[in-house]
Amino acid sequence: MKPALRPVDIRQSLGHSAQVLTDIFQDGVNLAVWQRRLPAQLEDFATLAVSLGQPLADQRVIEVSEHEPVLLPDLLRETADLHGYESFVADVRWLVSAYTCLLGARRVGLRLRVLQGAMCPRFHVDNVPVRLLTTYVGPGSEWLDEGAIERAGLHLAAAPVDNIRSLQTGDVAVLKGEKWQGNEGAGLVHRSPASQDRRLLLSLDWLA
Repeated sequence: MKPALRPVDIRQSLGHSAQVLTDIFQDGVNLAVWQRRLPAQLEDFATLAVSLGQPLADQRVIEVSEHEPVLLPDLLRETADLHGYESFVADVRWLVSAYTCLLGARRVGLRLRVLQGAMCPRFHVDNVPVRLLTTYVGPGSEWLDEGAIERAGLHLAAAPVDNIRSLQTGDVAVLKGEKWQGNEGAGLVHRSPASQDRRLLLSLDWLA
């Protein structure tokens, strides 16, 4: 059994290549971020999607086979007529494939939502093994370096005014939660952005 991680060992890894996502397997890394710039067509689609002013959402469980491509029929169907929709679906499919390949997953939970306001306004850790997040338009999730806030009583703690770090639009992040073996007590401390701007958020969860 591995010893518990020390705060000094807990860190994050950021880079401009998708290869950086593999850093999530390193002991002590509880966040890996691919800092990517979205193509203009994807930016335009996402802007149009949130401008519809509807509470758009799509939630599904995807069974993955190494012998079959990922299919996402009627993904966020209300936006199917918008310019750039095909590029958007292709991007989500690629991210699902990359996520399942990274983890060897066979079942993935997908959630797409247009949100306004903070869904999870307090800093917290996720009770999952590892989650992928990306924001297609609007502000990204906020997170803290280790030691910026006390983990004990986290749900009661006041947010620090300094040292809040943010994912940028388009960034692809994989976050370790408390259920990743060996990461107990070291899940990434994060929250929804403190903003009222509308955003289009994709999250993927490893179910099996």
